[in-house]
Amino acid sequence: MLRAGEDELACDFAETYHVLDFRTLPARQAARLACGLRPSSRIKQLLSGAPADLDTILLAMIADAARLLVWQNTEDGQKGRNQPRSILSILRNDAPETGSGFDTVEEFQAWRASMIGGDSSA
Repeated sequence: MLRAGEDELACDFAETYHVLDFRTLPARQAARLACGLRPSSRIKQLLSGAPADLDTILLAMIADAARLLVWQNTEDGQKGRNQPRSILSILRNDAPETGSGFDTVEEFQAWRASMIGGDSSA
C-alpha cells in the first residue's frame, strides 16, 4: 500500500484514525490498521482501480438509466441520434461510444480476426 500511494495512505490514516504520521506506529499495528480501512478509502480505491466509490457508481448508473428513458421519448431518441453520454463512462474515462455494434456477422468476424490474429472463417 505504501509503495502504491503514500499520500493516499497518510490521508486515510489521518481521517480514519486521527494519526498524522503513520510511520511512528509499530509496523504490525500500521499494517493492521491499513487493512482495516474501508473499501471507499483513498488507498483501497487506488489499489482496486475503481473510478469512484460504490455509492457514486450506483448513482451514476441510476442517473444514466433515467437520462436514457427521458431521451428515448424525445424526437432524437425516436430516431436514434444524439444519445446522451453515460455519466459512468465519464467517471471511468471511457472513450465516447461511436457505434452500436456490428451490422453483419462478416464485420464482427473481420474485427475478431484482427484482434486475435487469426482468419475470419472461424
